[in-house]
Amino acid sequence: MSGQHEMTSNSVGDFVSARVGLIYNPLGGWFRKHAAQMQSLLATLPEIRQIQATSPVEFEQAVIAIIEAKIEWLVVVGGDGTLQGVISCLFERLSLDRWPEITIVPAGTTNMTALDLGTNGRAEQILTRIRQYVHQPGEVKRIKRPVLRIEQAGTRNVYGMIFGLGLIARGVKFSHSQIKHMGITGNIFTVLIVLRSLVGSFLGRPQTEWAPVHITQEDNTGTLSEKVYLFALVSTLERLLLGIRPYWGQEPAPLRTTFVEQHSKHFWRNIWPLIAGRGHHLKREEGYISYNAASVELWLDDEYIVDGELYHASSQYGPVKITADGPILFRVF
Repeated sequence: MSGQHEMTSNSVGDFVSARVGLIYNPLGGWFRKHAAQMQSLLATLPEIRQIQATSPVEFEQAVIAIIEAKIEWLVVVGGDGTLQGVISCLFERLSLDRWPEITIVPAGTTNMTALDLGTNGRAEQILTRIRQYVHQPGEVKRIKRPVLRIEQAGTRNVYGMIFGLGLIARGVKFSHSQIKHMGITGNIFTVLIVLRSLVGSFLGRPQTEWAPVHITQEDNTGTLSEKVYLFALVSTLERLLLGIRPYWGQEPAPLRTTFVEQHSKHFWRNIWPLIAGRGHHLKREEGYISYNAASVELWLDDEYIVDGELYHASSQYGPVKITADGPILFRVF
């Protein structure tokens, strides 16, 4: 997967005169549980223009303010959903050559993008490092990552790092209604979602809330065919929660995709190699498909998730088209 990301480092003085901005979501899982401490740390950063945003409208207003201020370095304090909201607004309003560099402070319920980039530590530790860097700039790690662009006629484009269907989307929907309100965040939160999804599948629940997903795709001859999948995943991240890597394609392309059919052979026996990126022995004819692609087109009438946020696709508007955009330049603390 060469060429998918680039890493560089900068030396002292890199951002001495840069315009720095910060968007934070106080409703993010980690932030909400440690609100007093987080607000106290933010107060120690008066040099940085800070904007609170908790809804799509507020994210858009915050991004407009960041653009108008010509911010060169943007700190996003929140989880995967917060980052997804910010970059979606940036893509709509600004050409990539004018984007600020982005730093993620992992303060959400799930923080897979930050972890994949190599962010090491809790939100308050990252903010402390940023404060030190603002006062005394030094070397910093930079990483480039491509982004998913999800398009369907009649809807606004969505941008993010992880696209999921089937049990993945069902689990996220369940989390929004139940587990999240228990105050559980991070890896524990995500593991509970996955376990709940798998248990729902194992028990063969007939309810639509745990139903598999019906996906229609076009083959090389232009023929459309429908299959039923337990789940489907498209991502630009190298690893997901707990470091799992549920794809094993070898093609030199930016989108990592995995599809597992509803009646895949020996599913329970194959769970570990499936999530550990060791599925090279798993066979397409047995219901396990993983490859890298430049784009993916799916016809479906169902819910899907992008970075933990729920959306709905309708085949009456044509296929959902997923392509790579970016890359985005992140600076990691």
